Amino acid sequence: MKIEVEEFEKLCGLQCTETEIAEFFGCGVSTLTRWCQREYGKRFEDIFKEKRAQGKKSLRRMQWKLAEKSPAMAIFLGKNYLNQRDEQNIEISGEIPKTLAELMLEGYSGKDKDEKSPKVPS
Repeated sequence: MKIEVEEFEKLCGLQCTETEIAEFFGCGVSTLTRWCQREYGKRFEDIFKEKRAQGKKSLRRMQWKLAEKSPAMAIFLGKNYLNQRDEQNIEISGEIPKTLAELMLEGYSGKDKDEKSPKVPS
């Protein structure tokens, strides 16, 4: 079993877990951890963080390129990076109906529209 640096870094860039990377190379997580310490002088988590960032850059680059051809990707990027939103301006004309809360309160007030005094239960 030989762990290749280039393959290891690609797998980190693809966001593979430590377990998935170990399985790829046919070794256990503890073997991978020791290899990282020998090869890089760092813990797996630290190396993974660095290499994962490279993978994110690559993905972002591909998304920007895809946005040139895909309206859906352009919209997605606009909403997420440029704070663009779908806005709908709704204009209401005429009488605004009462809210449900107002209607419920009318029912509990004990008064009908035309009455001035509360109803007394019989």
